[in-house]
Amino acid sequence: MRRVVFTGMGIVSPLGVGVKHSWDRLIRGESGIGPLTLFELEALPVKIAGEVPRSQEKNAAAQGKLNIDDWIDPKEARKIEDFIRLAVVATAEALKDANWFPTEQEDLEQTGVLIGAGIGGINGMANAAATLYEKGPRRVNPFFIPSSLINLASGFISIKYGFQGPNHSVVTACATGTHSIGDASRLIMHGDADVMVAGGTEAALCPLGMVGFTAMRALSTKFNDRPTEASRPWDEERDGFVMGEGSGVLILEELEHAKKRGAHIYAELVGYGLSGDAYHITSTIEDGRGGYRAMRGALRNAQINPEQLDYVNAHGTSTPIGDPSELHALRRLMGPHLHQVSMSSTKSSIGHLLGAAGGVEAVFTLMAMQNNIAPPTLNLHNPIQEAEGMDLVPLKAKELPISVAMSNSFGFGGTNASVVFREFKG
Repeated sequence: MRRVVFTGMGIVSPLGVGVKHSWDRLIRGESGIGPLTLFELEALPVKIAGEVPRSQEKNAAAQGKLNIDDWIDPKEARKIEDFIRLAVVATAEALKDANWFPTEQEDLEQTGVLIGAGIGGINGMANAAATLYEKGPRRVNPFFIPSSLINLASGFISIKYGFQGPNHSVVTACATGTHSIGDASRLIMHGDADVMVAGGTEAALCPLGMVGFTAMRALSTKFNDRPTEASRPWDEERDGFVMGEGSGVLILEELEHAKKRGAHIYAELVGYGLSGDAYHITSTIEDGRGGYRAMRGALRNAQINPEQLDYVNAHGTSTPIGDPSELHALRRLMGPHLHQVSMSSTKSSIGHLLGAAGGVEAVFTLMAMQNNIAPPTLNLHNPIQEAEGMDLVPLKAKELPISVAMSNSFGFGGTNASVVFREFKG
């Protein structure tokens, strides 16, 4: 089976535009969560979110902020929804990082795109529906459908760069980004592509998206006056997750292909596990057995024993049921070696990016390996009982040799995904 490595990374997150901006703030223990400014809805009980920092200044990315005009021609940008725009920005950084801009036909045919989203163009759908009922069918934007379809993130990027390999998309709620990376790796392993642009994107910070999750009582409402304290995985005071937006995109490459062109290799993707809870449409199973099977499958696929695992980037959403469920899964996975692994939730800094979460967290996991630093779990002052005996990296980043790392993502419908990365030594 062909081996798969990472050669490029790109990110747009509530901590900033660009890997360096986001990573530096993450490790300093800063939060990207603040007051909700993208729209006003007085009756909405949730007043906070993880918004991507924006600016109208040119070259805003130099300050870690987003001005979409720096990345996409304004005329083209008006034809697509924000989830596609964010993916374009993250992809541009990832391709530049990998130095992969092929022009030969064979290279273009062997480069594919697999970027997913959990919800996609929900704001465009809401606006189109409002236009239909308020102004009539003739006033509906003709770009409504192609700008809202989830696979159009992959499609737009494929067209932009001329990539003619596999053009695919994953939609598995909050596990989307991780499934995208895992599925892309298998396309390379089986010879369908030499290079894959893979990850997740999401921009659901709109009235309909926020109202929908609020109606489910899934979002935090206790910390509107203290936004940076609202996302608190595994803490007794947690009361729900904080919605965020962003995109995380990685360049996956067949090992020999990467070596032949002298690409910088961040790490090797050695394991991918996925499972279903078969339990509930929104709630994870309390004993964590579904997450455990995904994690176990990823380690088996990697031919790595639990005691070799150094760090886990947790799903860790800050929800009453989901948080202890993942701890049960990790305890079962590690057994007597529980004390040897550190696990943290970077959602404590950026909130929950839904379909983008797995892509962004994969970038953070690779950066943790590169720098031998485990990012902190912010706001973890009073750990829940299930956390006893676990190193959840509370409050501050921790220096830690990381040779093997795992990233978890679990989604509605009981869909679970885990990926395992190993240090590449040549």
